[in-house]
Amino acid sequence: MGVLDGIRVVDLSEVYQGPVAAQSLGDFGAEVIKVERAGTGEVLRSSDPAATAKGWMSSHYAAANRNKRSITLDLKSEKDIAFLKELIRDADVLIHNYRPGVAERLGLGYEAMSLENPRLIYACGTGFGETGPLASMGGQDLIIQSLSGMAYESAPEGAEPHFVNPPAVDYASGMLLVQGILLAILDRQKTGLGQKVNICLLDTAIAIQSLEATTQSMYGSTTHWFDLAPNFVFKTRDGWVTVLGFFRDNPLALLCAAMEIPDASRQPHLRTPADQLAHRDEIKQLLAEHFEQLDTVEVLDRLAAQDLLCAPVQSLAEALRHPQVRENGMLWPVSIENQPEARIIGNPLKLSRTPAQVRRPPPLLDQHREEILEGRWSPLIAS
Repeated sequence: MGVLDGIRVVDLSEVYQGPVAAQSLGDFGAEVIKVERAGTGEVLRSSDPAATAKGWMSSHYAAANRNKRSITLDLKSEKDIAFLKELIRDADVLIHNYRPGVAERLGLGYEAMSLENPRLIYACGTGFGETGPLASMGGQDLIIQSLSGMAYESAPEGAEPHFVNPPAVDYASGMLLVQGILLAILDRQKTGLGQKVNICLLDTAIAIQSLEATTQSMYGSTTHWFDLAPNFVFKTRDGWVTVLGFFRDNPLALLCAAMEIPDASRQPHLRTPADQLAHRDEIKQLLAEHFEQLDTVEVLDRLAAQDLLCAPVQSLAEALRHPQVRENGMLWPVSIENQPEARIIGNPLKLSRTPAQVRRPPPLLDQHREEILEGRWSPLIAS
């Protein structure tokens, strides 16, 4: 039994922010009906060239749409809109990430839907918010990184802006949407009424930077974490390692001990962490040749023996093979019709009695049309 058993969700969203929120609810037992555009389905179904070439399911779609049933509807059709409204009348949660005004033009706005279903929790995600000069713009993670300061502040001073490759803002926004939905469910238990839950990518990106943004707001100064201590990335014989001087009284002494060389921190200009930070380039030049002579595993063993914070710089493929990732159960096997068993990334949240689990694989397009049309919210049936 999932903690959200009995909660019914209509997912109208596309791409990542909304779908990953609906998926997370499904992981913990909610019944999720994913409504996709007629003919093509949602855009992530066609965003994976490797899958398309094989005629298989897009890995991008699979990553955000397990534990859902799929039905396609034409939202330009009065008949399909009427059926969708029937689903929403019986739902606990509606999720969409339309631009402001689109749901209203379809007759699916909050005011209209809450009149028909006062218990409905109406969750919407946008790029920039529902009002303001950018409200009508479509949001996208890289654009949000650009506008929010993330890309600028992630690059060295004077360098080209640096973008985080994974859609981290989208994911965080989706998880905040889940938080809002769960809070609204708790409130409904007391009041009997639903409410509107809203999150936008821009606000999420600013909130992710709350430490740095508060420093900027209060004191007008910039925070670059890597530059706050004698922190380094060193090349080894077969890779790279990151080693941090945070929280150590004399990180240079520890680094020298790890490399089995004389303690350079005895030099007058390198005695304190502040001195060492000011001369970081000199220290890196001093130590680099010693790191390059050793394999990554030996470097990590030596650094760990000195109680220095360190880690290898891994590719994503290497990270997925790491024993700790495996131990944490982050790779979930799923069976997808007409192709080999897939492994998707699981839910990182762990509950002891009611854990997240795969109850349904990511659906084929329109796979559950008949059972949804016939039974609306039928009991869960294994796909």
